[in-house]
Amino acid sequence: MSAKTLVEQFYSSDVANNETIVPDFFHKDCELHWNSSSGFALLRYDDIVSFFEGVRVSYNTMRFVHTHLLENGENVTSRHHLYAQTIEQPNEEVLLAHFIAIWEVKDGKLYRCYELSQLADEKTINS
Repeated sequence: MSAKTLVEQFYSSDVANNETIVPDFFHKDCELHWNSSSGFALLRYDDIVSFFEGVRVSYNTMRFVHTHLLENGENVTSRHHLYAQTIEQPNEEVLLAHFIAIWEVKDGKLYRCYELSQLADEKTINS
């Protein structure tokens, strides 16, 4: 499977409800270097497990909409928007954030990611 196919499968999976999302997709030695609106975080495998546990508690669904998905060998760059339905408002899908991520694949798993995100707001244009 190509690196791009793996990344596509990850983003199209049911990340809000899949209890095996991390072992299915993430390398045991993975690192997620995340620069978000609230600062920098370095997440390793166990941190990512905890992150997705929180996602499953807070969201009914999550949906990624890509504008770009580019492959260069074992590296894939993604520009996408994240939409979700929260537990509190299950009938309304909201735009949560905008992302750019550079993924490195190793041994058929997501190994390294360098990600930038910005929270969406009411003034955000979907572009």
